[in-house]
Order: sequence, then C-alpha cells, then structure tokens
Amino acid sequence: MLYKFKSKSTGDVIMLEPNGRRVLEIIGKDTRNGASKQGIVLAADMPAALAALEAAVAHEDEERKVALEKALAEHQAAPRFEAVSLRQRALPFMDMLRWSAKDGHDIVWGV
Repeated sequence: MLYKFKSKSTGDVIMLEPNGRRVLEIIGKDTRNGASKQGIVLAADMPAALAALEAAVAHEDEERKVALEKALAEHQAAPRFEAVSLRQRALPFMDMLRWSAKDGHDIVWGV
C-alpha cells in the first residue's frame, strides 16, 4: 500500500505504507486497524504536527550519535543504521506541512 498525501499548496507526497504509517503515528494519527487509510491534517494542526516530526527526527539523530560515540569509545565496529533516516523520509512531508500551514490548506490522503 502507498500513502499519497495531497495539498493545494504543494505537489503530492507519496510514501510506502510502513514509512507513511510511522509519520502518521508521530503526528498523532491513529493507524490501528486500518484507521489511517484516509484522513486529514487540518491547517490549524500543522504546527503541532511539524513540531512532533522535528522532535522525532532530533531524537533519532541523537540516538545515532550516541550509538556511534559508544562504539568508538569501546573500540567496536560502528553500528549499522537504516540506509534512509527518518530525517530523509520525513523531509518532503515536513515541507508539505510548512507550505500548507502558510497557505492555510489542509493535507488529505486516501480520498
């Protein structure tokens, strides 16, 4: 399954299901039992959604940094991380949130 996020302010953002579900969970959307197959992020909710994504990205960045520092301190091999970070996956959606909030347009998916 794909998530296709749409806004009048930007082009569509398409994500594979696991990545889209993770982003939706971070911004507080219910993803259990297929609840996230369609939905909306209201323009008024976008600042909070953007803040949640920024916090999650910062948290993941910090976890990676700490794991790398620990491995170096213990003379271990550097840990292996996912090839594509949350920062990279979420950036197009975060840009969509910024532009849509600025223009006052909602973001929808599954409609």
